Amino acid sequence: MPVDSELNSVLIRRQEINDALDNGHEVKLKYRVVNVYTEFHEFSRKEIKQYEATFKKFNTSKDGYLSLTELKWMMEELGAPQTHLALKGMIAEVDEDGDGRLSFREFLLVYRKARAGELDADSGLGQLAKLTEINVDQVGVNGAKEFFEAK
Repeated sequence: MPVDSELNSVLIRRQEINDALDNGHEVKLKYRVVNVYTEFHEFSRKEIKQYEATFKKFNTSKDGYLSLTELKWMMEELGAPQTHLALKGMIAEVDEDGDGRLSFREFLLVYRKARAGELDADSGLGQLAKLTEINVDQVGVNGAKEFFEAK
């Protein structure tokens, strides 16, 4: 989200609050705290840490989101390049807030869907899940380290 649109949304929200208070209405606060360890209970802490490492590796802008460009680079690095439309479709499939990029929580949704069998193996998200998922119980911590270094 560009800075000007982010500022615009904050100012619009502030105006809504002020209008509601002026009219004597109760204002409900909009907070969304995400604890990925409790929300994604199907993953172990180790798995979430590994997914986080992958996410951070490709989040080159360090803004906490994977943009279309960063997702494109990730898929190319993982050996499954996608078209521009396919990348947009991948984002749209898990982009809950509609901002056109993936937060870490939305990134974890890819793996939740993969584990639940909700992804087509040939789809972009299916390929992403298959290429970056690792079973630590099978290969151990050193094997996981080698896997991510190789990627």
